[in-house]
Amino acid sequence: MKISIIIPVYNEINNLPEVLRRVLSASLPGGCTKEVIVIDDCSNDGTALLVNEYSAREDVIVHHMLQNGGKGAAIRVGLTLATGEIVLVQDGDLEYDPNDFVRLVTPIANGQADVVYGSRFQGSSPKMRVLNLIANKLLTFSANSFYAANITDEATAYKAFRANILRRLLLKCRRFEFCPEVTAKLRRLGYRIHEVPVSYRARTITEGKKIRARDAVLAFWTLLKYRFVPRKRITHPVATILENPARSFTSDLAGAGLFRKN
Repeated sequence: MKISIIIPVYNEINNLPEVLRRVLSASLPGGCTKEVIVIDDCSNDGTALLVNEYSAREDVIVHHMLQNGGKGAAIRVGLTLATGEIVLVQDGDLEYDPNDFVRLVTPIANGQADVVYGSRFQGSSPKMRVLNLIANKLLTFSANSFYAANITDEATAYKAFRANILRRLLLKCRRFEFCPEVTAKLRRLGYRIHEVPVSYRARTITEGKKIRARDAVLAFWTLLKYRFVPRKRITHPVATILENPARSFTSDLAGAGLFRKN
């Protein structure tokens, strides 16, 4: 199995070299290989030049967004470039540890799960700002209440999917609402979310953390909205996906001038 690891980055010049070192050296379950897809979201701190240094590697794909579109937009572009049977999202900072890849991927590779979330709250209490902790707990409570998700960490950045399942979803996210959107739509389609414990080291805004209070509000609204959206409007027809997957994921981004397939 090939694992496509999508890394959306924006102004991570200080952290990205170590992230990529850890990602490229991280172990995977036996029989699995990896491709790393770095999506630079119009960084202006030197990150764009840095990622180009990896473009010659056979196991790394580098793409530059035409305009800054947000994490969700960058992930959606990464999905059009992914060729693996499993897709895993990795942030471009050092909050999550790629040594947890084996935990995330093994249940899918073994056929035990279709979707795996890395929970920061299974068996531990990660150190984070009180407001961030409250927001995480409220979003998880909402996901469990609206969708019977039965999870402990809705907002975790560590999420892994069977690629063909993720490609069913008609994604609209631009910023950090990727997490609640995929959670809502997967549960609407009846997919169970499997959780595994992962390590986590929270960083502060001064250290480069980009998520803000408005993103928590948008995340809650996303969970609420997709509880009532007709099911036919949350998925792609299979024929459309097979015929033109890039258009399926990014037609609205192309229309906004954010993305052009090379």
